[in-house]
Formats: sequence, structure tokens, C-alpha cells
Amino acid sequence: MSKKRRDIPAYGLPIIETHFHLDYLKEGSADDILSAARAIGVERFMTISVEPDNMPKALALAEAHADLYATLGVHPHEAALFDDAAEGYIRTHAIHEKVVAVGEIGLDYYYDHCDRTVQRQVFSRQLQLAVECGLPVVIHTREADEDTMAILREYAPQMKRKGVVHSFTSGMELAQLAVELGFCLGINGIVTFNKADNVRAVVAATPLSNLLLETDAPFLTPIPFRGMENAPKYLPFIAEKIAGVKGLSVEEVLAQTYQNSLREFF
Repeated sequence: MSKKRRDIPAYGLPIIETHFHLDYLKEGSADDILSAARAIGVERFMTISVEPDNMPKALALAEAHADLYATLGVHPHEAALFDDAAEGYIRTHAIHEKVVAVGEIGLDYYYDHCDRTVQRQVFSRQLQLAVECGLPVVIHTREADEDTMAILREYAPQMKRKGVVHSFTSGMELAQLAVELGFCLGINGIVTFNKADNVRAVVAATPLSNLLLETDAPFLTPIPFRGMENAPKYLPFIAEKIAGVKGLSVEEVLAQTYQNSLREFF
């Protein structure tokens, strides 16, 4: 890459990584990955589960690291794997001190790895689970704005705690509805991509009190490290881009998104 990569900036403010997949990262041990992020200010981490088999892995990792927390849920790609056993596992472990949300759940009509009717049923079942367990949710939605809005309108009023629509790339209508219903939008490295004007428009239009920082590591590495495996240590680049879009200081973005993360999940 011809663009010179600069050092990762440290702003001396605490950061919460609200979405990554620690068990998927390959370039370094869990200890190395977490240590590198702590060095630039990351204070807490949320490792996200996506299917029945990796829910116990996520929870075991969270138990092994004081500042790491887990979510439990089944991603729309794997919705066909959601069954009574998976539901039972989430329900049983929802009270665990290291479990902070039900997720990653939702709808994905872009890849359509799973029948859409099944996706909707499983999304609804897991939202109901979040209602019953009193947990917020981590939502994945892609090319499914209309159905996501319909389902959220049904379940959000019953939810004491809302959560986040993560890796937000959807339309302005879903962004506005999510905020009205009390959800945050998760912003990751996509906001730095050259062609992501739609995401930057949503960031510009959304109150800072409804934005969260995330990486979705190992995916979606921000510029200037695009092409490398993503990691939580790159969160400052996302905060910088949000600050630029909104005409704020990076410190303002870091301070507010930190408070937002505490409010939603801790």
C-alpha cells in the first residue's frame, strides 16, 4: 500500500469494543490481541457469538479475561441451526455475569444463506428471549430493512433494554426508526471506506448519543490498515472518522460513545 500507515493514535480516554469475534482472530493469541487494544485505551470488549457451537467458546473466553464479555445468539446465516437446545443454552446462561446481550441475531437477505421465513422466525424467537431475560440485543440486518423494521416495531416496546443495530449499512428510514425505538447504531471500519457515503450520511444524521464503536474484527478493517486482519486496536480510526463527519473532536466522540456503551450493555 502506497499510503503510509501511521501509528495507531491513543487519546487517553477509555473505549469499549462493542462487537468483535475473538475466536475468529488468527494473527496473535487472545492475550496478544487484547493487550494491544488495552495499550490504546480499550477498557472492555464484547466478543459476539453467531451459532450454537461458538456460544460456549465465547463464554469461555469471557470467563478467562476480566475485561472481556460475551453475547449469546444465532446469526441469520445460521438460523437453521437454532433449536430448543440453542434457546435453552441462551436462557440458562443469560444470568451469567459475563453475558451482556442476546446476539448476533437478525436478517440477511443479501447472502440468503438461510430461508427467509426461518430467519424471521428465529429473529423473533431470539427477540422474545431477550424480552424474557431482560437483555439488550445485537442485531445484524442486511438488505432486509422492511422486515427488520416490522419485527422491531413489534418487539421493541416490550424490551426494557434495547441494544444495537450493528455494522450499520441500512437505509436512513431504518436508522431513524431504530433511534426512535431506543437502539444505537454500531459504526465500524466501513465508515472509513471510500464508497461508504451512505454510512457517513447516517452517521451525520444520527445523534452521537445513539452511536457505538465496534470493529467486527477480524472483518472490515478500517483505512489505513484495510487488507490486514482487523482487531480492536484499530478503534481510534473509526472514532476519528465519526468525529470528522460530525464536526466534533475525537475526544467528544470517545467520551460519548463510551457512555453509550455503558448505558446499553453494562
